[in-house]
Amino acid sequence: MKAETKLKYAILDLAAIWNDEILSKTLTEEEVEELWDETYYITDAINEIRGCGTPTGLDAPHSRHYESQAVGIECPTGEWVGYTYWYGGGKHGNPEEIDWIEHAYDITCVEEQKMMTVQTFSKKDSQ
Repeated sequence: MKAETKLKYAILDLAAIWNDEILSKTLTEEEVEELWDETYYITDAINEIRGCGTPTGLDAPHSRHYESQAVGIECPTGEWVGYTYWYGGGKHGNPEEIDWIEHAYDITCVEEQKMMTVQTFSKKDSQ
């Protein structure tokens, strides 16, 4: 399955959850594309997925009009897909109009738990 289709699968899955429906976890690429074409209530799910990715630290394309960040999500298939989250642009900017789904790419994610020491500093009151 292409990365773009996996991302569409994740969007359709979220829309189904919001509508108290159950989407099969074993859809084929053709079935996902068919559902994508017939589903009309996915705009909110598209916007939610677009803005909720986990920052990956990978390189992202640049634009002189918008800021960008490489992010990724885990799809219903268990695989991770990366995409560019475009934001900013000022008062008249519309970064949500940039085609980001078609530029999705496969990524890998390795999770590991680490014990960390975090230091927090503050000034002492002078007398």
